[in-house]
Amino acid sequence: MIAVHVRVSGKVQGVNYRAFTRDKAKELGIKGWVRNIPGGGVEAVLEGERKTVGKLLRLMKSGPAGSMVLGMEFSELESKDYEDFQIEY
Repeated sequence: MIAVHVRVSGKVQGVNYRAFTRDKAKELGIKGWVRNIPGGGVEAVLEGERKTVGKLLRLMKSGPAGSMVLGMEFSELESKDYEDFQIEY
């Protein structure tokens, strides 16, 4: 199990990016959260098996229709055993 903090830049607000990330995370069994950040980006914490976290990162790079991901930065964190995957406000 790994945990990753991700920051995504580009056109990722106002295009259902957070809901897309939440839905894909739940499909893959990944726990954590996603939220908008000031300046137009999105950040998330993804916790799960290395292979499925990698798959979600690839999906996040593509994003939903209408989004345009220009950059992604991520770093590994210590796992916190999240219970679910949520959109934070």
